[in-house]
Amino acid sequence: MSGSDFLQLRAGEAPAKGLTAWLTEGLRAAITAGRLAPGARLPATRLLAGELGVSRGVVVQAYQRLVDEGLAGARTGSGTVVTGRGTALGSRPAGDRRRTLDELRLPVSAPDGVDLDLSPGVPDLSAFPRAVWLRAERAVLDRITAADLGYGDPGGTPRLRAALVAWLTRTRGVRSEADDVVVTAGVAQGLALVAHVLKARGVTTVAVEDPGSRGAADQMAFWGMAQVGVPVDADGMRIGDLVATGVGAAVLTPAHQFPTGVVLAPDRRRELLAWAAGGNLVIEDDYDAEHRYDRAPVAALQGSMPERVAYLGSVSKSLAPAMRMGWLIAPRPMQAELLATKHASDLGNPALPQLVLAELLASGDYERHLRAVRARQRARRDALLAGLREHLPGSRVAGVAAGLHLLVLLPGTADDVEVAGRVAAAGVLVQPLTWHRRRTGPPGLVIGYAAHPPDRLAEAARRIGSVLSPRRP
Repeated sequence: MSGSDFLQLRAGEAPAKGLTAWLTEGLRAAITAGRLAPGARLPATRLLAGELGVSRGVVVQAYQRLVDEGLAGARTGSGTVVTGRGTALGSRPAGDRRRTLDELRLPVSAPDGVDLDLSPGVPDLSAFPRAVWLRAERAVLDRITAADLGYGDPGGTPRLRAALVAWLTRTRGVRSEADDVVVTAGVAQGLALVAHVLKARGVTTVAVEDPGSRGAADQMAFWGMAQVGVPVDADGMRIGDLVATGVGAAVLTPAHQFPTGVVLAPDRRRELLAWAAGGNLVIEDDYDAEHRYDRAPVAALQGSMPERVAYLGSVSKSLAPAMRMGWLIAPRPMQAELLATKHASDLGNPALPQLVLAELLASGDYERHLRAVRARQRARRDALLAGLREHLPGSRVAGVAAGLHLLVLLPGTADDVEVAGRVAAAGVLVQPLTWHRRRTGPPGLVIGYAAHPPDRLAEAARRIGSVLSPRRP
């Protein structure tokens, strides 16, 4: 058997163009089908290139794409080795493919045949800095004492709280001290803690953006908070409409609104701060603060009025959601109640990951990781944009300057749920903007790009274009 038999590809079948994508897809299929199991060594690049009749550079690029996707790794003395395992369509449980949708309680199932999940909110998990994390963890284990492994402060380890204050002050303009920080199991727990304290104070309704984060809304609803939608336009939440609701708390994503991508305009920020100064609470979800490409990031709202803003962030988009690590910086009159609630719920987050993150922040490794990830995500965004311009000319795209998703605006008469269903039938999973609305409004498609390499995003754009512009030659 030759070294390329596992691919079920033949040299005569190679396309005239797109050789790297052709070979990458063959390698992915071999991993998905189990012909290449984790630990299997890929053929030497010269050997495979010779058998397939392609240049060695094509094989090198294909192997690198597998590494970028977390399916393979380069090991000294062993060449390129399979490290991940794809999932064959039809072999996984029917509900597994819908994990992201189920978490958001979205009402539509993905049809069979979807092989490109472009749901927003899914980060590039293959970019997790394994070697850097391991090095930091070893450094932490060399230094920690027995006391560090006991029950600690429910607000988090002092080292991480201090490191977060330094980081957030420098990068987001947050104003706080270490004792103001509560380390949480992600933004979800932060929202739960705030909801609990608000309810205890008699606040049972919050304002939310419309359209807005379905996940955040579901979290607040689960903890018993009724919600009033406030319209979002090109300048962000309409603060006049917020004032008219009469509610005393509002959840916003002011730096990069989800899902439209707009930034809360300066005059709206001033109006919002004036509303907060009247005794109201802003709950600021800074969900993707690290991902800025074409403009300087807008400072966090918290820095302008820390006594009226509860600030939330996490490492879910910068490292991985499975880390379950975030932070909440709330007004000081709320902090004792928040800490008591946190202590009653879990006694505090695991100490070791907190100390490792503190090490990464203090050493500069976290910032170096973010720079690499930003460059990678910019390339992915650019590939999707270029594909949409080619296959969907004239389309209006919003939210491209930051974040991990963009919004394709559809004609006003389009049914975006029906369009998303047709796109899914073409193998690409996106979310209709309607899923994130409370009122009717302009239709659109919310498309995430973080989890796929540029060639797959170009293919996704081609398929989307074939659905929305089927008569294009």
